[in-house]
Amino acid sequence: MADAAVTVVGAGVVGLAVAAELAARYSPLYVLERYPKYGHETSSRNSEVIHAGIYYPENSLKARLCVEGKKLLYTLCDSHGIPAQRITKVISARDASELPALEALFARGTANGAELEMLSASEVRELEPNIVTAGGIFSPTTGIISAHGLMDYFYRAARNGGAEVQMRCTVVALERRQADYLITIEEGGQLSSFSSERVVNAAGLEADTVAALAGIDVREAGYQLHYCKGCYFSLPPTYASSVRRLVYPVPNENSLGVHALLDLGGRLKFGPDVEYLESRTLDYTVPEEKRHAFAESVRRILPHVKDEDLTPDMSGIRPKLQAPGEPPRDFIIAEESERGLPGFVNLIGIESPGLTASPAIARHVAQLLS
Repeated sequence: MADAAVTVVGAGVVGLAVAAELAARYSPLYVLERYPKYGHETSSRNSEVIHAGIYYPENSLKARLCVEGKKLLYTLCDSHGIPAQRITKVISARDASELPALEALFARGTANGAELEMLSASEVRELEPNIVTAGGIFSPTTGIISAHGLMDYFYRAARNGGAEVQMRCTVVALERRQADYLITIEEGGQLSSFSSERVVNAAGLEADTVAALAGIDVREAGYQLHYCKGCYFSLPPTYASSVRRLVYPVPNENSLGVHALLDLGGRLKFGPDVEYLESRTLDYTVPEEKRHAFAESVRRILPHVKDEDLTPDMSGIRPKLQAPGEPPRDFIIAEESERGLPGFVNLIGIESPGLTASPAIARHVAQLLS
């Protein structure tokens, strides 16, 4: 008999959501995290937006799990006191040339089940009188959430369900045996091994590394990740009333665009930009030299902002499946029996809307393992 029924590799928001969903069904259940604290990387370095499901191709995992996850998140927040606010959102076309793309986005989001309303320029200005606009989409169900508050909830739910969470623990080897997996971990320079009947790879930025440890050729499988950094700049409190909700530009193929974000404390910041990293170094610096380019993007929304108004804030790194110049990819959520790895579930390329989709991803994983 294996030492564990399920092992979840990675304690970001998705790994914790999976552990919370599975803990009552599988025992023992282990969660392995290489950092001293859960949610250290992508899960705590993002826009903290509850997305409506607007941007993603119809019937994609991103679309379906985002719409489902949004509903689940609001229920969790209401039931368990997780800080969140239905702040709403406007996606604004800067000029008439962007209106066809805006209309196509509206059609896509509506097909996905998002509740949306098309607005004229004058209707957008009634909501947001300070922004540049030729028309927009209003999303009444978009919100903001405390990512740390959500992870705290999932962590407690997993522990209360019987899960054991081990920090400062790195998976260094993973071998499929006849009836289970032999997992070798490194803790404080010491190696040890244990067996697990099932494995869920929720390792975020290192999900392709963990898949490779299991014997998958990540290049051939299309699982190789590319690190994509996004920086944020903030504006002083005097700008806090410049917008009343989230304001996004019409997106491009690489990202949703630098957008206006109000956090739960009412602070206004803009981001993220897109910068693919040549190496897999975790570089979280926000260079001052980005200020002017950022200001140019900000002025597409708020034209009165000056370069010197912006202050470097934070950055995050997204695990993207598409390389620079390639079209966007969907989440990979795969039970790998066809690769000779029964009971091994890969979660790869879980970038936005991964935070929103996290409880729905957890339910999906539970179905794959049942």
